[in-house]
Amino acid sequence: MNCSAEKASRKWPDGAFRRGGAAMVTAAAALLCLGMQAGSAQAARGAPGFPWDDLFGVRPQRAHKAVRRSAVPLPKPRPAEAPPATGAPAAARPEPPAAPPSAAPAEAAKPGETAKPTEPPRPQLSACRQALTEEIAIAPSIPDIHGAGGCGGEDLVRLEAIVLPDKRKVAVKPAAILRCKMASAVADWVRTDVAPLAQSLGGGISNLDNFDSFECRGRNRVVGAQLSEHGRANALDVRAFGLANGKSISLTDRSVPRDLRETMLHSVCGRFSTVLGPGSDWYHEDHIHLDLSERRNNYRICQWNVYDPLPHVAPLLPAERPEEAPPREVAAKSDGSKTDAPKVDRGKVDGDGKQDATKSDDAAAPDAAAETKPQPTKKRRQSRRL
Repeated sequence: MNCSAEKASRKWPDGAFRRGGAAMVTAAAALLCLGMQAGSAQAARGAPGFPWDDLFGVRPQRAHKAVRRSAVPLPKPRPAEAPPATGAPAAARPEPPAAPPSAAPAEAAKPGETAKPTEPPRPQLSACRQALTEEIAIAPSIPDIHGAGGCGGEDLVRLEAIVLPDKRKVAVKPAAILRCKMASAVADWVRTDVAPLAQSLGGGISNLDNFDSFECRGRNRVVGAQLSEHGRANALDVRAFGLANGKSISLTDRSVPRDLRETMLHSVCGRFSTVLGPGSDWYHEDHIHLDLSERRNNYRICQWNVYDPLPHVAPLLPAERPEEAPPREVAAKSDGSKTDAPKVDRGKVDGDGKQDATKSDDAAAPDAAAETKPQPTKKRRQSRRL
């Protein structure tokens, strides 16, 4: 189809008005021609023929282009001289066991839930912690302590009470922070030795007076001294234990019967590696120190002097010297200390045989006065000058 403006003007040879209308018709025909030519090109590519078809929703669907898949290179064949593979081939490997049928519905029922984080494994309890049950002592575990200078320790407990075989509880006042082995040794000592001994005194033991347990300090609280076993939570200071009748038995009181204190001495020295009491040093005059310190060759220390009880009434006068006592030795006087006897002038004897006493006394008086008056010596003179 050939369309041009010159030919169109020839077909409608009218006035100017008609020429203007003819020009418009010619422009419309030109646009129609252009649209038809564009439509043929678009149709060849599978697109709609007219650009205004999209306005009315009559545009046909475009065909999707074919996806070009790139060729994936295959691995090279295994050379014949290669050694045989150690692992089994994939086809020969056993398949993992299938999940039980009961687990599949549960997983399908909760597809939206996320997996919960796994809890950290709990630390395994020591043999001492497993043996120290609530039937022996009320001793809950506490976290490990790592302080300055090596203070603290691991496997620690807070010893609150000791359970006797008859289910009675002996309170530890205040509660002691100790290592598990030390707490177990204290509980065994109270259950086995102290409880039967206190039963004969006044209805049994009711509490244990804890003077000191864990404390980060040097020995005897001396600045710069070696770390005490109290700083390692491996020692306990016991001052007394209370009875069910309200009385208190002090282990260092001299009014307590001597045989009772000696029994306690043999008991603690047989169980603990260190025992310090009265007589060891003046730091332990009012309590007993117990610990489980480890030394070479299992060396043990037991220093506790059991003193005799004091008399009820102090004697006012010294006791009489017994008859079987040997005679007292008296120092003999030296020869220089002996003085010559004064010579007494008897005077003259008159005819009647009487002595003139007045004269003799007057004569003897100057000599006696001269002997009794001390003479200053050279040493005394020198001392006086100083």
